[in-house]
Amino acid sequence: MDIYLDNAATSHPKPEAVLQAVREALTVYNANPGRSGHRRALEAGRRVLNCREEIAGLLGKENPFCIAFGFNCTDSLNLAIKGSLRPGDHVISTMLEHNAILRVLSGLLRKGGIEITLLSPQDGYCIDPEDVRRAIRKNTRLIAITHASNVTGAIQPVAAIGQIAREAGIRYLIDGAQALGSMPVNVDALGCQLYAFPGHKSLLGPQGTGGLYIDPEIELETVREGGTGSSSDSILQPEERPERYESGTLNLPGIAGLLEGVRYVRKNLSQIFMGERETTTALWEGLREMDGVEVYAPAEEAARAGIVSFNVGDLSSSQAADALDQRGIAVRGGLHCAPGMHRLLGTLQRGTVRASVGHATTFEDVEALLRAVRELI
Repeated sequence: MDIYLDNAATSHPKPEAVLQAVREALTVYNANPGRSGHRRALEAGRRVLNCREEIAGLLGKENPFCIAFGFNCTDSLNLAIKGSLRPGDHVISTMLEHNAILRVLSGLLRKGGIEITLLSPQDGYCIDPEDVRRAIRKNTRLIAITHASNVTGAIQPVAAIGQIAREAGIRYLIDGAQALGSMPVNVDALGCQLYAFPGHKSLLGPQGTGGLYIDPEIELETVREGGTGSSSDSILQPEERPERYESGTLNLPGIAGLLEGVRYVRKNLSQIFMGERETTTALWEGLREMDGVEVYAPAEEAARAGIVSFNVGDLSSSQAADALDQRGIAVRGGLHCAPGMHRLLGTLQRGTVRASVGHATTFEDVEALLRAVRELI
């Protein structure tokens, strides 16, 4: 038995078209996109442009140049946060966040440059948008929040928060690591100017890929400078987007694979969305029925992404995850890089076992996990 329920970390399996695209990028048209004028380089550049187009379309936009590629979602969040903030600015974020946000903000705070307000969820899972409104100050420049918690799967009221940000004229960043590719996302409907995403999770691309949607009306300071293949006669970073934010050689094999992953997602998004919701519900309901199992996920089906965290009896999360691995089931035990969330849950010492479904998860996979947990009890 080999059952994979760790899709919140990275998705598996990848569609065959993704694997083929990576091979072709390394063999058929292997070249540096945007640097040369020969056929291989032009073909490489076309794949990069096509990927921008597909991701922009998935976000409800037509302009491909609003997508800047990075190494991963964390890299993109660094660009969004550091590129937005100046000394004296105030940021509103939450205790739910992944360290990809919290460590960036904490680093800026230690340098004495910014002020931070971290909000806690009123119900244990979701932020109250009115708490965001009450936290706004005259110097608030950025609101940064996860779309869905990577520990509990709780989907945040990101559209309602976006309306508040829009009314106050405050820049709004969403961490889409556990959302984009699993559920419909329209950045205009959410009211955000910045949306960060990984390529290797629900977009089904290779690791080492990700990016940032940047509203054409805003400007970010760069966090990396260097060669872009454009404006090479100047020692200054170019103003043209997206090259301004993409210094150095792009990950062509990764982006080529990501292109096919996003195409697969766009073609099958409704099926993926409903399938993940149904398997997550089956997982949540099955675990909740067991004595000796504590579940950390919202009760309302529509409030959950494809993640359910839990603990079993007196076992540590690592012990339980190891025992499940011995039974052929891959989950993750630990703190999931979100210490604030674990403080709220009371699991900072113990962690949680996190099971996360994906596009290929079946009810049989869920039932196998439930059987294995019953054995542990």
